[in-house]
Amino acid sequence: MPRLEPGMARIRVKDLSLRTYIGIKEEEIVNKQDVLINLTVIYPAGGAVQVNDIQHALNYRTITKTIIQHVEGNRFALLERLTQDILDLVMQHPAVRYAEVEVDKPHALRFAESVSITLAAHRD
Repeated sequence: MPRLEPGMARIRVKDLSLRTYIGIKEEEIVNKQDVLINLTVIYPAGGAVQVNDIQHALNYRTITKTIIQHVEGNRFALLERLTQDILDLVMQHPAVRYAEVEVDKPHALRFAESVSITLAAHRD
């Protein structure tokens, strides 16, 4: 994760719990499963800090709503595809300089709490 430079803000959305169709086995194709999403987003926040107005901030509520609609409204064979889709949605916002998305699939392995995939992207 890049170092936080002056004037930049780091937003973290922690443990966004959603249900979707994820997997390749028959039971995964026909039954929704829980996924846990964690996001980290870095963006320039100078305007938001100075003006104290949402018009100058990255609206994490809007981003989160878009993610919820996409995840709950689609089917995914692979955790990698789901994670990339979420990363793409976050990076659609031009103010985002860096984003990291981790998606956990609880109980995907018999003796593990979860399996997760993490992907990141940055813009200069």
